[in-house]
Amino acid sequence: MPSPSVPAPRILVVDDEPQIRRFLDISLRAQGYAVALAASGHAGLAEFAVHGADLVVLDIGLPDIEGHEVLAQLRQWSQVPVLMLTVRAGEQEKVAALDAGANDYVTKPFGVQELMARVRGLLRARAVVADAAAPVFDDGRLRVDLARREVALDGQAVVLTRKEFALLALLLNHAGRVVTQPQLLRELWGPDHQGDTHYLRILVGKLRHKLGDDATSPRYIATEPGVGLRFIAAH
Repeated sequence: MPSPSVPAPRILVVDDEPQIRRFLDISLRAQGYAVALAASGHAGLAEFAVHGADLVVLDIGLPDIEGHEVLAQLRQWSQVPVLMLTVRAGEQEKVAALDAGANDYVTKPFGVQELMARVRGLLRARAVVADAAAPVFDDGRLRVDLARREVALDGQAVVLTRKEFALLALLLNHAGRVVTQPQLLRELWGPDHQGDTHYLRILVGKLRHKLGDDATSPRYIATEPGVGLRFIAAH
């Protein structure tokens, strides 16, 4: 829950279903967030343009313009974290939303605990990205200095290959956000390797081993099956 000593993060909910808006309004306010509501894509864009937000919860299926179009317009002038809501559970839909600039997604119907965890993760990640002047991740166990290309675990240096470090840096630079398989393959091996997902499986396995991370209960690198990877921003 946000601290009373700082302004409450402002969350804009854009969804055409009154019951969803009411549910999210009550749930988010109960956690101490300030909430603004919009029932259409155009209304959401107007609300954000005038009042801004720290995070946008955006439904894909809107009555006037698709959520993808709202996202595209937002991304022309803002990098605000965007959590997409979708009833389309297919992997391609999720990958398309993430590649278009969404930070995360939740499939309807969803539980309030899952949603709040996603919201907290995105807000924490935003704080991490805002501190870009100090490109160092340090949680007391794992320390990664991106500028010096140094990694240490429990005070002991960890030797990573160039590809392993490149993967870690890519995930850290998008901390809290799912980075899709196509993006990872494109960034790490180039555009001609979009189908070589086995390369990625092997690489992330080696990186997890060196970081002492467990794929079944990850502390640092979480897998979104069929979609991509996420660096867990905080605990």
